[in-house]
Amino acid sequence: MVEVILTRKAEDYLEAILNIVREKKYARVRDVSSVLGVKPSSAIEMLRKLDGKGLLVYRKYDGIVLTPKGEKVAQVIKERHDVIRDFLELINVPKSIAEMDACVMEHHLHPETVKQIGKMVNFIKSAPGYPEWLRHFEIFCETGRHVCRGK
Repeated sequence: MVEVILTRKAEDYLEAILNIVREKKYARVRDVSSVLGVKPSSAIEMLRKLDGKGLLVYRKYDGIVLTPKGEKVAQVIKERHDVIRDFLELINVPKSIAEMDACVMEHHLHPETVKQIGKMVNFIKSAPGYPEWLRHFEIFCETGRHVCRGK
């Protein structure tokens, strides 16, 4: 896939459109503006830019459709987000905070860093003793002490 350089805002739009389409089977300007907390006029401006880059098709009354290229880019963005959020939740960051922080971090971490975080998440979830040692970590977070066997 040819690398597409996008702003954080453009990435947020693609990810939002992907999520909306997966939930509702279609996306309209009002859906996107609502999810991203922007005015419809601002959403239209960005949609036109993304249309011009060949990442989506925006037609005033027909809604928004990701192109195959746009869907691939949006999927990569979503996977980055999900990996970071899953990692933060594994280390006991509350879900709402993990979601917010993943939204920020996904744009700033190097792809190799995200790849390694993904490997760590998969390692943790497939490790023998999972989730017992995570429970030990939870206790450590609460008390500052390690769980000792037999005590």
